[in-house]
Amino acid sequence: MDLIKLTSELIEFKSITPKDDGAIEFLYKILTSNGFKCKILKFGKNNKVNNLYASFKGGNGPNFCFAGHTDVVPAGIMSDWKTDPFKPKIINGKIFGRGTSDMKGAIAAFLIAGLKYIDSFPKFNGTISYLITGDEEGEAKYGTKKVLNWLSENKKKIDFCIVGEPTNPNFLGEMIKNGRRGSLNGEIEVFGIQGHVAYPEKAKNPIKVALLYCNELLKPLDNGNKIFEPSNLEITSIDVDNEIVNLIPSKVNIKFNVRFNNKFTSKTLVSEIRKRLNKVGRNYKLSVKVSGEAFHNSSEKLISLLSQAIIQISNRKVKLSTSGGTSDARFISKFCPVIEFGLVGKTMHKVNENVRISDIKKLSEIYENFLNLFFISQ
Repeated sequence: MDLIKLTSELIEFKSITPKDDGAIEFLYKILTSNGFKCKILKFGKNNKVNNLYASFKGGNGPNFCFAGHTDVVPAGIMSDWKTDPFKPKIINGKIFGRGTSDMKGAIAAFLIAGLKYIDSFPKFNGTISYLITGDEEGEAKYGTKKVLNWLSENKKKIDFCIVGEPTNPNFLGEMIKNGRRGSLNGEIEVFGIQGHVAYPEKAKNPIKVALLYCNELLKPLDNGNKIFEPSNLEITSIDVDNEIVNLIPSKVNIKFNVRFNNKFTSKTLVSEIRKRLNKVGRNYKLSVKVSGEAFHNSSEKLISLLSQAIIQISNRKVKLSTSGGTSDARFISKFCPVIEFGLVGKTMHKVNENVRISDIKKLSEIYENFLNLFFISQ
């Protein structure tokens, strides 16, 4: 099976989250025909979100899993693309298309790596599995999280995992993600009394208090540590729903996001936010939604073996990082040690998303080399 052809075929599926457009079924057929035990898992309203779990057992050793997602973000303004985002095209050694970097290229790379390794060592000491979801780029309610629960309910255990997210900022072999910051979305309603601007004594302007709340929220949360950057709160919206200039509004709505390190849990972070708000006053309503907790991979073995595989193929010494946004590793971390390594992410989610063909090939070699090192070490 040709790696670049497989990458191209995956890109052709218009799998804009959470619709997979047949991509999961396509992978199911490939893996089933190569001896994997496969299960398509459907969740969500009317079971419309497709996921895949596939496994191949060579021996009684540990279950190593590659995880990823076939769903992609929308293409954006089509006229800004050099090529059709869902008709992959190779230009100057790069393949263009939505999902090349995030993360259909990595899915093709680890699928081929697994098949080649099994072909070379059919009685390896363990299991190779794939957990592939169609719901990662959106709310991620019916994807990896649900599959992991299904695995637990059916007494199927994953022992170690690599998620193929595009972790490298500039070049392949640059960075492994060995953890992620948590993410919390918050909304604050600040209440006042509506009135005419000419009679402020008859009204109560909530904007004045809202600005004081913002000042408190924007003070540093912590200084970070050896593993994580400082936690960071960004105010993303301040809205009064007021289209005229002579009306004092009755309410201000403030929206914010916090990317927090392991000095906080979501619970202690909310307590800190309330403490800061209460310094100003209590005439507000706070609501929060937690996307994920901060986590850090503690498996030196997993990091060491992948680092060796990267050095042997790319001749680069890799860095460890917990920077960036969230990923499905936040769910997997509750079940087993997990790290992330994939392609270069320079163009992910952008128009003209692309990756070097040589990088996809080299990534697949790294994954295959890792499997060899991993199962030899058992």
